[in-house]
Amino acid sequence: MNTTEISALGIKNTQTIFHNLSFDELIEHELRNGECVMTSSGATTVDTGIFTGRSPKDKYFVNTDPSNKYIAWGDVNHKIDGAIFDELLILAQEQLSNKDLYVTDVFCGSSPASKRAVRFVSEIAWQSHFVTNMFIRPTVNELETFKPTFTVLNACKAVNDKYKEHGLNSEVFVLFNVEANIAIIGGTWYGGEMKKGIFSMMNYWLPLEGKLPMHCSANVGADGDTCLFFGLSGTGKTTLSTDPLRALIGDDEHGWDDDGVFNFEGGCYAKVINLDPSSEPEIYGAIRRGALLENVVVDSEGNVDYSNGSKTENTRVSYPIEFIDNHQPSLMADHPKNIIFLSADAFGVLPPVSKLSKEQAMYYFLSGYTAKVAGTERGITEPVATFSACFGEAFLPLHPTVYAKLLGEKIDKYNVNVYLVNTGWTGGGYGVGRRMSIKDTRGCIHAILDGSIHESEFEATNTFRFNIPKTLKGVDSAILNPRNAWADRDAYLVQRDHLASLFIKNFHKYTDGQSGFDYSAAGPQLPTE
Repeated sequence: MNTTEISALGIKNTQTIFHNLSFDELIEHELRNGECVMTSSGATTVDTGIFTGRSPKDKYFVNTDPSNKYIAWGDVNHKIDGAIFDELLILAQEQLSNKDLYVTDVFCGSSPASKRAVRFVSEIAWQSHFVTNMFIRPTVNELETFKPTFTVLNACKAVNDKYKEHGLNSEVFVLFNVEANIAIIGGTWYGGEMKKGIFSMMNYWLPLEGKLPMHCSANVGADGDTCLFFGLSGTGKTTLSTDPLRALIGDDEHGWDDDGVFNFEGGCYAKVINLDPSSEPEIYGAIRRGALLENVVVDSEGNVDYSNGSKTENTRVSYPIEFIDNHQPSLMADHPKNIIFLSADAFGVLPPVSKLSKEQAMYYFLSGYTAKVAGTERGITEPVATFSACFGEAFLPLHPTVYAKLLGEKIDKYNVNVYLVNTGWTGGGYGVGRRMSIKDTRGCIHAILDGSIHESEFEATNTFRFNIPKTLKGVDSAILNPRNAWADRDAYLVQRDHLASLFIKNFHKYTDGQSGFDYSAAGPQLPTE
């Protein structure tokens, strides 16, 4: 790569371009630049500054034709005027000028029919290390002909002092110009902005081609049977998709095109707060040379205290997926046989496992439900229902029904089984009942994957009208119907109707009649007075 290509991005007087460095070279630069600390495991660790998570209120899309016809503007997708974008682009270009730069070329998407070529430019070595870990690393031959279709300028040291004048949220900016195929980042060093920024773009591009982007994990069995796991934070998505008998396709972001399911990424980004090698040996074993820890506390000997959340509860590690022994080398697999929606229901109402119709699948996909409990966030003292459309609303540039329609079409076309699994509470809500045991939850998952659930006799519940098995091998039958698991039946009925009302209220946004898309009849139904 030469300075002409960098100059074409509006960056001037570049000193040295460090293009597609190896892991060893990146680690050497991080240490030399004083960006990191070497830990006793061989992994490097960095601090991301005052921002230890994403800044969703600082994310904007340029309001321009024709992309503005597709983007669902609102609380998730904020508009920015093209002139303001151009002004902040100049600010980013000036920040990156007269510097040594790290340029990293990667692919997003393992499917040849759907992948995108992305170039990241930064003045920070560890940010190059992060995207090298997280995205798909091109071969030597692929790099020779690599032509980026989208570019990210990470000018994290630049801040927007004029944000009030611009009408923006803060001095941080994470901006996307879809038509110009460029994004700029300023004011935040958090690596996840790059990861989720490109995920947002894949969520824009793929549906326009009839392909479904998904915020899920995926694995595949020895017989080629693929399973997708959707779930918000705390539902067990990563834990349950990691199975010694099944190869991991990926842990977070996937696509579904005509050739099957494929990982967007070439790495994993795992939480490490309270990491325990006995319960999560795969993640613990992946923290070695080449892995990049974020915001952990390290002693003078390089030992990491994973229980220490003094910097943030969102401590993380990124590493190449090859660091997981039992992974799918191609990062692709056939069309799914099963889809599992995971919800940690702290109200104790949802059954441990339910088989969903296609209409129910679309309803609960759009709902994207889980619950927060005391201790997860400041100020929460009782269960709080959380709804995130398609289990990833923060990353959806298009209207959620676009993704739900695609899911419904693919469920029909490939005859996919869909299940809702509750990893939350049984026998009562939080504070009364107990957390579903991992043994029972894994029993439900195994019954789905080996097909033995189809041998069960099913019954329908009231109100939510779930189809639930009466018995299931390896699962305590007393908990299969939540009404029977509660000692206080009347309290259960009150809690059930309360949760049902929350679902109904949340789903009103999809029943305006304008889209011709109304699956509210597949959701819970309260008796009319």
